[in-house]
Amino acid sequence: MWIPIQINENSAEPLYFQIETQLRSLIVSGQIEEGTLLPSIREFASSLKCSVITVRRVYQDLENEGLLLTKQGTGTFVARVGHSERSEYRRMVVQEAVEAAVDAGLSVQYSEEELKALFLEIIKNKYRSQAGEGS
Repeated sequence: MWIPIQINENSAEPLYFQIETQLRSLIVSGQIEEGTLLPSIREFASSLKCSVITVRRVYQDLENEGLLLTKQGTGTFVARVGHSERSEYRRMVVQEAVEAAVDAGLSVQYSEEELKALFLEIIKNKYRSQAGEGS
């Protein structure tokens, strides 16, 4: 199975963090379904061109969170993710992004009104263009 993980070599974020964040997103959003068998640690490391240790850490972290389940001799599978966990994760991702945007606005002394106006304009444009893609 191919997993769409994008690694940014220039990112300040550690490799394992980039992989873990994206894999968590794919699982919680339902893009990788419950019960899906993930590639072995070696296969995944090879496809991502990273070390086995990095992928092992990602799998262990996500297993500790309850998102993955490893069955000895069989492999690593996506565990069941409940609706409340899915909703909470979606909210957390969006909240972090909005907070980062507000922090950026504050850092350049954007007023609250300017930020609200810009945010509403972006929302309108993004949702309008997305609606256009679907038709």
